[in-house]
Amino acid sequence: MYLKLILSLLFCGIALSKANSYLGYKVYDINAKNDFEKEVIFRLSGNDDYDFFNLPKIIGKPARVMVQPKDQMEFETTLNKFEIDYSVINDDLGQTLEIERLQNNFLRAALGRSSRISFSNFQRFDAINGYLEELAKAYPNRVSVKTIGKSYEKRDMKAITITDGQSSDKKKAILVDGGIHAREWIAPAAALYIIHQLVENFEKNSNLLKEYDWIILPVVNPDGYEYTHTNSRMWRKTRRPIDEKCFGTDGNRNFDYHWGEVGASGVSCADTFKGPTAFSEPETRALRDLMHTLSGRAKMYLTLHSYGNYLLYPWGWTSELPETWKDIDEVAQAGASAIKKATGSQYAVGSSTNVLYAAAGGSDDYAYAEAKIPIAITMELPAGGSGFDPSPDQIQPFVEETWIGIKAMAEKVIEKY
Repeated sequence: MYLKLILSLLFCGIALSKANSYLGYKVYDINAKNDFEKEVIFRLSGNDDYDFFNLPKIIGKPARVMVQPKDQMEFETTLNKFEIDYSVINDDLGQTLEIERLQNNFLRAALGRSSRISFSNFQRFDAINGYLEELAKAYPNRVSVKTIGKSYEKRDMKAITITDGQSSDKKKAILVDGGIHAREWIAPAAALYIIHQLVENFEKNSNLLKEYDWIILPVVNPDGYEYTHTNSRMWRKTRRPIDEKCFGTDGNRNFDYHWGEVGASGVSCADTFKGPTAFSEPETRALRDLMHTLSGRAKMYLTLHSYGNYLLYPWGWTSELPETWKDIDEVAQAGASAIKKATGSQYAVGSSTNVLYAAAGGSDDYAYAEAKIPIAITMELPAGGSGFDPSPDQIQPFVEETWIGIKAMAEKVIEKY
């Protein structure tokens, strides 16, 4: 019903938002049939004019890329030259994003503040922080909220601590974050759903809090997240100015563990820009400091991303595996198995470099190596729309499925540690 209303508004002459900068952009799926074609695609991904949403190493899983109008002919010519199969899954991403924006805003206005949180539309940053504060007031014996730092644009980065009412500094902990990449809206939504389950569905999930506290930072990159709501839906980075032309750093390339060695760009305008120095961003420094306050207590670090149905673990900087990789793999496999059993969805499990691509400077590598958190996992949530843009009616099923996997992983961690 909502989609039909929005479409009718569009066709009645309401112009596309001026903030939208993706009119005419195409999104392609590229299907490599062999290792040679995978290598061609990998080399294409080095061109900063092409925005690769997904670049799996597994034969049979397509790479997905967004290409602006001026580059489309050259891009298709290259693929045809090497006889690489491709399909256009969206021939005008800008129009799709505008419809989704109107739909999301319509639902937000229709629902208002009738409930603490809704999973029928994507929340703005202030609403997310407001929900955390409301929970702290409603459940003061089990919930506390702390500002762990401020973003470049001075937004409060609030982390929620959830307990069973018996918290102490000696209690073990699970640390979760989301939204380090601004455009991955489903990640903060999933973090909010974890919070909702642990706090407002406490009786059903109390076993997860008996021996462990949960500390959750729903949005690591609040400036970028808000920018995707107001200006550029596919923005990925932070928003601190780098030079006279370029803004932002890829937060998940900014951590000081093998920083900048591979899979990160030194070009300031690139989506994977590593930053001028390690921990150049106030947001990554705040997350780093939070990790270290939990050193010795935290047994699992889970960072939520999208997209692609992956459960990834260190290392991101090399194809070699950490000494204790079997422990991490056991936890990740528990999550993948639970999801497959419940919904049939399949998650690929393995190290970031071997399953997806090499990318140094990631938060999971740092959490494992420097903050000494023994289980560090990146969870890439399912795709919606063209990848990063699930429709509002996909939020609830996506976060419910994600919770099944997260709960299973947490239970395995509790069993092991």
